[in-house]
Amino acid sequence: MPTRTAQQRRADAARAYDAYLAACPARQLLDRISDKWVTLVLTALADGPQRYSQLGRRIAGASEKMLTQTLRALEHDGLVARTVTASVPVRVDYRLTPLGESLLPLVASIKQWAEAHMDEVLAARAAHAAAGS
Repeated sequence: MPTRTAQQRRADAARAYDAYLAACPARQLLDRISDKWVTLVLTALADGPQRYSQLGRRIAGASEKMLTQTLRALEHDGLVARTVTASVPVRVDYRLTPLGESLLPLVASIKQWAEAHMDEVLAARAAHAAAGS
């Protein structure tokens, strides 16, 4: 087997994670991190570790089921860590991992952009509806 150069190995790795390819695992990750609940959980955890109930109060509209599923998925992907403290009742805290912290600036920017441009988006929607399209 011939030896490959570092440039060839990097090119192979780049092709392996090309999100435009249907079988690329990066698509699953993009699907996960583009979820609104993920964005809200990650940005809520930017303030530091929080208990499940704190997150539930902070993220209006998230059902218990959805919040649980989102936290489990983020933990599975290594973006959030769950810490259980033996007490009565048991205390469970969630915090961002270093990997989650590296993603935080990106999702926080998207959240901020959405908040800052919502009036423009609503106006565009209204104009589109008025045009009958």
